Amino acid sequence: MNAKVEKAGASNALDVVKLVLAGALLVAGLVAYYYFADWNGWARLGMLAVGVIAAAAVGAFTGVGRTVREYITESQFELRKVVWPTMDETLRTTLVIVVVVIILSLLLGLIDLLLKWAVLDHLLKIGR
Repeated sequence: MNAKVEKAGASNALDVVKLVLAGALLVAGLVAYYYFADWNGWARLGMLAVGVIAAAAVGAFTGVGRTVREYITESQFELRKVVWPTMDETLRTTLVIVVVVIILSLLLGLIDLLLKWAVLDHLLKIGR
């Protein structure tokens, strides 16, 4: 767990300007993509990609962007701690699950047949 002290107060005014600029770049990329509809599809896609990348680059240097980068870095660090199962363990676990599912489906099918036999074939015919 992280025991970092968080800064008190609202976002910096410069961060707000950067976020607005990032939003404007993203919107500009989208507008360019639809405005130049008669262009080649790859050129339009390239303009959209430039808008998205530029918006991400500007947004990365804000307080929110630093927080996201820190979160991704810490997530990657935690993922390195995970002990992944080997191929043999995965296959054995999968086989156990398949066998259990087959056994349970057979048991439930047998219970269904017994209940059908008891209710439909015997109980409902008693009053006739």
